[in-house]
Amino acid sequence: MKNECKEFEKKLSAMSPFEIKGTLIDMAQKDARQSTNTFLNAGRGNPNWILTYPRRAFFLLGQFAMGEAERNPYVSEWGIVASPASDGIADRFCDFLNQHRDEVGAKVLRHVYTHVTTDLKADPDEFVYELVDGITGDHYPTPPRILKYTEQITREYLRWAMGGGDDMTDYDLFATEGSTAGMVYVFDSLKQNFLMKPGDKMALLTPCFTPYLEIPVLKQFGYDTVYVSANKVEKDGYHDWQYPKEEIDKLRDPSVKCVCITNPSNPPSVALSKEVLDQLVDVVRNDNPNLMIITDDVYGTFIEGFKSLMYVLPYNTICLYSYSKYFGATGWRVAAMALRPDNVFDYRLSQLSEEDKTLLRERYSSLSLEPDKLKFIDRLVADSRLVALNHTAGLSTPQQIQMALFSAFAYLHHDDIQPRLIRMIHHRLENLWKTTGFTLLPDPNRAGYYSEIDMMVWATKFYGEEFARYLEANYEPLDFVIRLANETAIVLLNGDGFDGPAWSVRASLANLNDDDYLKIGTAIRKILDEYHETWLKSR
Repeated sequence: MKNECKEFEKKLSAMSPFEIKGTLIDMAQKDARQSTNTFLNAGRGNPNWILTYPRRAFFLLGQFAMGEAERNPYVSEWGIVASPASDGIADRFCDFLNQHRDEVGAKVLRHVYTHVTTDLKADPDEFVYELVDGITGDHYPTPPRILKYTEQITREYLRWAMGGGDDMTDYDLFATEGSTAGMVYVFDSLKQNFLMKPGDKMALLTPCFTPYLEIPVLKQFGYDTVYVSANKVEKDGYHDWQYPKEEIDKLRDPSVKCVCITNPSNPPSVALSKEVLDQLVDVVRNDNPNLMIITDDVYGTFIEGFKSLMYVLPYNTICLYSYSKYFGATGWRVAAMALRPDNVFDYRLSQLSEEDKTLLRERYSSLSLEPDKLKFIDRLVADSRLVALNHTAGLSTPQQIQMALFSAFAYLHHDDIQPRLIRMIHHRLENLWKTTGFTLLPDPNRAGYYSEIDMMVWATKFYGEEFARYLEANYEPLDFVIRLANETAIVLLNGDGFDGPAWSVRASLANLNDDDYLKIGTAIRKILDEYHETWLKSR
């Protein structure tokens, strides 16, 4: 029976942790039905909070937009009306806000309107018309990459969120259907534009979000993957989840054309330290100046003073940022890609062979009389719609308007919102760890959205190296999360599915209530102690 279990676990471990999760949920729910245990799924990254104020603004804006449209009816009894008109729309908008002055949504809209028209110098009628036409959704996105004022608002938010400080560079943005779409688009455009070819080296900083592990090896890409690992135990037998110098040095090889980074990491949820950032700068300046960097920074806003590579190595970096976590908006599917106007991607395009350039001129000839001058970020937009449908590309305009309201609200109130969200997830993190009996070392680089716990570290610290060797020899690493589901109705993900340590587990701190993490910590320690008791009996 034990051998059969090990064989099942071996087969299961070959799957993505997000697919294994379904099996674990079934086990945990069955245990909850048959015992007094409460089903707790800490395998999901979906937050259990939402920001209501920018949503209230969105829905109130929708009321104004419908009123604007109904000013010019065609068949009024059936709501068949003309598209809203822009003339005088800002004055009517201000009158509308005055009528709703006591509502939260109106206060948010008034603040956004004042900021954008005063500080960002937007034309009032033009800006309000973008809001109204966008939320109505009656035109294709124009420009398809991102709406004009939405880009300015989002750019300002990202400058704060990604640690831009006084850098006023106007990054080009592409609004996408979540950062998952952004990932698909950037991988595809790198391939279509011959910036990455089969057999080329792509580096991954691991542990990382599993699609970054799975996409490069797909047959359609076929890249040679270089793993840069933070799995080494660094401080007195504890993980710090930073990258040793010898790992970062792998990027010095100029044949490594591209590197994918999740920062802060997933699942350790730790941002790159200043030492690692400095090493990356040294790598690019001295050894690999044309390295293309893709950084996925969705968790950056959970660290005060976070600094993205888009501002550390701006020439080399394209940044993916999703609104899903900070705003509790996974269902909205809104994200932005940011790329500096002068960048290594465009430089690499200029250095392609004449044969490759000829093929690309043909690919993009329907878009420009001078396709060689088409920027990489505009190729991303076109490639997202197989070029031929470029004129209908872009994120839906209602989604873009919600993204603009998210951005403006979070930017204007960042000193109020960010500390509260950080405190909330850190309190959950503390609850998780204190009932395990494990030691959570202070770390200013820790976001805490997830926690990766290496059970082998704690097996060694509590019960010694002989016990740790016994675990490795007698059990599959997946056995731990399976027991957790079967015996305690709790779901965690296996950390090795993210290229983390074999015996590590990932817990999300975002999607359960504070006290639930006390129960999860207790259950984790219970399973470890059971292994120890079995070992003692075997001796």
